[in-house]
Amino acid sequence: MTNRIKEAFLKNANKKAFIPFITSGDPSLEVTEQLVYEMEKAGADIIELGIPFSDPTAEGPVIQEANIRALSKGITTDDIFEMVERIRKNSQIPLVFMTYANVVYHYGTEVFLKKCRELSVDGIILPDVPYEEKEEFAEVCRENDVAFISLIAPTSHDRIKMIAREAAGFVYCVSSLGVTGTRSEITTDIGAMVKLVKEANSEVPCAVGFGISNAASAASMAEKSDGAIVGSAIVKLCAAHGENCIGPVSEFVKELADAVHSA
Repeated sequence: MTNRIKEAFLKNANKKAFIPFITSGDPSLEVTEQLVYEMEKAGADIIELGIPFSDPTAEGPVIQEANIRALSKGITTDDIFEMVERIRKNSQIPLVFMTYANVVYHYGTEVFLKKCRELSVDGIILPDVPYEEKEEFAEVCRENDVAFISLIAPTSHDRIKMIAREAAGFVYCVSSLGVTGTRSEITTDIGAMVKLVKEANSEVPCAVGFGISNAASAASMAEKSDGAIVGSAIVKLCAAHGENCIGPVSEFVKELADAVHSA
């Protein structure tokens, strides 16, 4: 499945990918499933599905609140696996789970990743697992052909090449210090981060996330990298419109995807 991630970055003329994020179960699993289909139609190349967790340390208030809403409805990891099973009957778009180490560990790392393989989940992002501690999860990911996607922060400096050399799927370049959330301006030298990654591993795509809030910002980040990831701005729409969010999210994703694919 990891090859599908690489193919997603190559399928467009400019070899850029747009990656939206949504929290599974917010506002409901039924809506989450429909959002996957509609975001794919709108131009998404890969979709990140958040598995809600009670202490999402990398998230800002928007996604934290989405986690709380989903958990308050009793959404479980098994519920999300069942939703992905339904999705896979209708769509083969690359899917990446974003969650936390405790969710995977509590479920059982080997059982969780075997389930990912069975359902053709292409990758996993665990933002609370540093490079030095990743092997516990990365080894089981490799055994199940699930990409363990690494994050690189602006403060990584000389660690960037070390992380990039072992990267799978794509490298998630964190555009700003702090937690997720929209920002009015991104001042990090993304081009320099991407250059260091490519020097260490020319094969791995780099996608930029954290802080991208509109089409112009998404296009700007895509110009400097291989793609853009947008989460909080989409999750805000889910919060604002609830069960009626599919239309507004689809329109916004199309705007963002068009901008990235034109970058």
